Amino acid sequence: MSGRILRVPVLQKLLQAWPWWLLLLALAGVRLSKGAGFSDAYALLSRPFWPGSAQSEWLRSAQRTDQQARLLQVERDNQRLRGLLGLERGEQALVAAPVISRETGGWWQQLELGQGSAAGIGVGDGVLAPGGLIGRVASVTPSTARVALLTDSASRLGVWVPRVQRHGLLVGLGTSRPRLQFIEKDTGVRPGDLITTSPASTLLPPNLTVGVVQSVNEQLVPAPDAVVQLSAPVDAIDWVQVVTR
Repeated sequence: MSGRILRVPVLQKLLQAWPWWLLLLALAGVRLSKGAGFSDAYALLSRPFWPGSAQSEWLRSAQRTDQQARLLQVERDNQRLRGLLGLERGEQALVAAPVISRETGGWWQQLELGQGSAAGIGVGDGVLAPGGLIGRVASVTPSTARVALLTDSASRLGVWVPRVQRHGLLVGLGTSRPRLQFIEKDTGVRPGDLITTSPASTLLPPNLTVGVVQSVNEQLVPAPDAVVQLSAPVDAIDWVQVVTR
């Protein structure tokens, strides 16, 4: 009888401590599942607050508005830069012109354009193709213009090597690659250097891309020279832009 009386209080105490047993079991479950149970419970409880179709559409609309604002800002920046370029070039206009004639025997010497003085083109104007400068206008009529290419054997153009801050003379050879001549013996020019029009040029817009140095002959006396690959594909041009003054 006494043993039975003793067991009843013990059982009652165990029953009264059931919240603690439940907490211990929960903690053991969390430890074994590495928190997965809490994550599932949180997801279940927070599901009613997840964005529905209305919220998703609102987010998409906000994203579109943000993208449109960014595009507008980019366009404004482009307009500002175009204005700055216009100021740097003295407000010189570009006239687009098709190449309408090119003689096989003078392929590297000249070409003829389908625009002339009536469009504002004049003798000495620079002629650009995709990639850079290709020549200058040699003669004009009201409706046509003849261009002397930089590859023409009679072409001479003062140019600039920005990396080493050196001037040079670009001489046409009647082939696809003109030659760059220097006055100084130690130029520091090397293959891969960019060639541009002179920053002090008054006949052409300054700092126009012309080409890239392909090779340098350091042994030449009295000064080295270099072979230049023009940036624009002179051998395959259909349209050009003339920088009018």
